[in-house]
Amino acid sequence: MSKVTIIGAGSAVFATEIMSDILSTPALETGTFALVDIHEGRLELAHQMAEFLIERSGRNWNVEASTDRTKVLADSHYVVHTIEVAGRENVHHDYDIPLNYGVDQCIGDTIGPGGLFKALRTLPVWLEILADVERLAPGTLVMNYTNPMSLTVLAGVRASKLSIVGLCHSIQHTSYQLAGYLDIPQEEIDWRAAGINHLAWFVQLSRDGQDLYPVLSDRIERHPEIYEQDPVRFEMMRELGAFVTESSGHTSEYTAYFRKRPDLIQKYTRSGYRGESGYYANNWPDWVEENASELRGYLSGAAGFELERGPEFASYIMEAIETGVPAVIYGNVPNTGLIDNLPQDGVVEVACLVDKKGIQPTHFGRLPTHLAALDAQHMAFHDLTAASVLEQDREAAVHALMIDPLTSAVCSLAEIRQMFDEMVAAQRDYLPEYLIV
Repeated sequence: MSKVTIIGAGSAVFATEIMSDILSTPALETGTFALVDIHEGRLELAHQMAEFLIERSGRNWNVEASTDRTKVLADSHYVVHTIEVAGRENVHHDYDIPLNYGVDQCIGDTIGPGGLFKALRTLPVWLEILADVERLAPGTLVMNYTNPMSLTVLAGVRASKLSIVGLCHSIQHTSYQLAGYLDIPQEEIDWRAAGINHLAWFVQLSRDGQDLYPVLSDRIERHPEIYEQDPVRFEMMRELGAFVTESSGHTSEYTAYFRKRPDLIQKYTRSGYRGESGYYANNWPDWVEENASELRGYLSGAAGFELERGPEFASYIMEAIETGVPAVIYGNVPNTGLIDNLPQDGVVEVACLVDKKGIQPTHFGRLPTHLAALDAQHMAFHDLTAASVLEQDREAAVHALMIDPLTSAVCSLAEIRQMFDEMVAAQRDYLPEYLIV
């Protein structure tokens, strides 16, 4: 019998997905869900969904919920971490202030000014959570889903002795997207990916020994509508020789190539997750309410619900650990010699074997040098930001923003420092004291 504690369960759609996956996994017939969120209303909705899902599944699972994680952490086998720290209060600060300096973001939750300040709000809370887990459930496996992914995992493994893996759906989702672009069943494609979260690379893409990259290049030339679905990623593929694992919108702000001038934004970006300016800031608060309304529709019977297992890795990890039947997932883990030409004190995303022994990352080797260089720049940003929080070093956070690819392509050093100070002033109520001057 497993106990799965979901911290940040008030992000109820995601918690619903994780619980649905678990309740649809053959080996996970009994257990307990422990739901934690600081917002009582959202926690109650997640609790109701848990009861609803358990009843639908017919399985012998229990559910408990608390706004105080210390009351439910004991005896946890798995902790799923999916928190958002003051996001709604600051999402416009994360977007609007950088825009005044010419830094135009689409999402702003992984790197750049938005990603940096999301990390500065989130990591202190994350470290407090890990301290409680280590004290109350030291043998648990912590599965992080919170962005910025690499930064969150990096700070966690530097501060804690817990077993921590970062999980994302970008690699497996991209494999299905590529299959769609190629008009080939996903199960017929052989692929190999590695890098860092949101900036990993499909370094192999083949079918029955045939390299599919020339096929994909031909398809986007002959079918412009395919190119239009993912313009930034197809440009990256054309010029760099590999398809990247996160959406065109995310990817557009991860490098200096696409958003440093208005003409480039107009040329390469499109609506929504394809690069729309301010897409996250202008829509995320509404999505929160829409998601809650969707769940209430399931509970009332106004909307139909089908219990099924999705592609998130959490349930597959649990199944492999509980049964010993091996599974392969992609995890964000310390780079202990896994990717030879990336910093060995950082976090990388690679294939991992999972069985009763837990998460076992596999050696990848070397990335092509030009791809590794793009990842290494992000990893330096990660290192500085994690050091800022762990060592309470304000200058490290400023320097992180100074080496951010997009910000440094647009702003001078003095402008970056001024932007940083302005963002701190706007968010001071939600930031650690060492950042306040």
